[in-house]
Amino acid sequence: GGGRLAALKPAFTLAEVLVTLGIIGVVSAMTVPTLMQNHQRKTYVVQLHKIYNEAQQAALQYITDKNAIDLKEAGLISTEAAADWVKSYFKVVNDCGTDYSPCFADEYKLMNGASKGAVFSNDARKFVLASGSSISVSGHTNGNISFFVDINGQKGPNIVGRDTFPLLIYKNGIIDESDGSEADGTLTAPLTKEKREEIYEAYCVNGTSGSHWWGCFGKILNDGWEMNY
Repeated sequence: GGGRLAALKPAFTLAEVLVTLGIIGVVSAMTVPTLMQNHQRKTYVVQLHKIYNEAQQAALQYITDKNAIDLKEAGLISTEAAADWVKSYFKVVNDCGTDYSPCFADEYKLMNGASKGAVFSNDARKFVLASGSSISVSGHTNGNISFFVDINGQKGPNIVGRDTFPLLIYKNGIIDESDGSEADGTLTAPLTKEKREEIYEAYCVNGTSGSHWWGCFGKILNDGWEMNY
């Protein structure tokens, strides 16, 4: 009798198993890409935060070492001076001079899919750091430094706002967002959250290939180092 009772135990039919697997497959297809996308964005932000901290510390240390009140007084007022600063305060594994390759990719895109082409200034100095990030630096007579970064070098996706960002190191050593008006001293760091949001709305997602490529970094700062766009 025991064997007969065992045989009567409920079991799944092949059809039920196939339906269950089908449901699991549909749910996975809907959720896995989102999970992978969120993970990738977190990875981008972690890498960006790392280079941000490194550059922030190097700028403030330079001011201290020169016993100056800001980067302008410290003499960081040219691209040549900015390049010397990078070579002294960062772990450089490749000095590309003013050449694009092998520091940067030839083609970049904006968040809206528009082509941005070669986004890094031809006369800027370009480097690959030990972390794998590539940076482009230009020094300005007002003491600000254009500090552009591709957090994973030539590797994709090469999209401004994902793995590529323009940063501005203001003469007080603070890294923040920009809208291009900092040259005349209109903007000073740190920017307000409202100003960062304004720049983000204007350029990060809505910008075209002919517009500024700023805005995305400020949104990340406003959102507590989260890539929510």
